[in-house]
Parts: sequence; C-alpha cells; structure tokens
Amino acid sequence: MSRFAPHLAPPYHAVIFTSLRRDGAPEDGYDAMAEEMAQRAARQPGYLGHESSRDADGFGITVSYWRDAEAVSGWKQEARHLLAQRLGRDRWYHHYVLRVACVERAYDGPEGR
Repeated sequence: MSRFAPHLAPPYHAVIFTSLRRDGAPEDGYDAMAEEMAQRAARQPGYLGHESSRDADGFGITVSYWRDAEAVSGWKQEARHLLAQRLGRDRWYHHYVLRVACVERAYDGPEGR
C-alpha cells in the first residue's frame, strides 16, 4: 500500500493537522483511536484520502483530503471524532494546529513536474 493518498484532480479541500504529542504510555489509547479515526474518516461522505507521519519526538502531521467544505464540516461533527478531539485536547496533545485549505493545483513526480 502506498504511503501517499491517491492523485486527485483539483479542486478539493485539505485538512492539515499538525501536532506535538504529550509524553504518554503506549497504552494511553492514542494509537487505537488514531487507527479508528482513519477507518471512520474513510467511510465518511466526501473523503478522498489521507497521509500521516509522526517522528520519534512526537511531532506529527496528518493531511486528509475532502471533496468540499461540506464534507470537511461533516467529518468535524462526526460523533466519535468529537470524542477524539476532546481526548486530544485533554490528554494527548501538548499543542496542535489545524488548517483547512482549498487545493487548486496538484502534481506528483518527479515525472509529473
């Protein structure tokens, strides 16, 4: 399986979630919730794919891709995702930044340049 989301024809929306984890025990529930969120997002209307990475220091970035702003809003309000957001604020993240952008141009490569 590719670590890249499928190549998509713009326009579409990207939700860019950058975070720094608090120090936590492996059994703090974070990994299980992250996996559940990836599976739930994939079933959400308007979901197009995602890419995610986290380094050994706990700094991570996840970019999810959505058909339109309505799909982004739908995902933000999904019940189990609301719980994950609360747990993230209360338990898992030292700091995070969320950005929503409209992708107007995309290419891949090196041959796509």
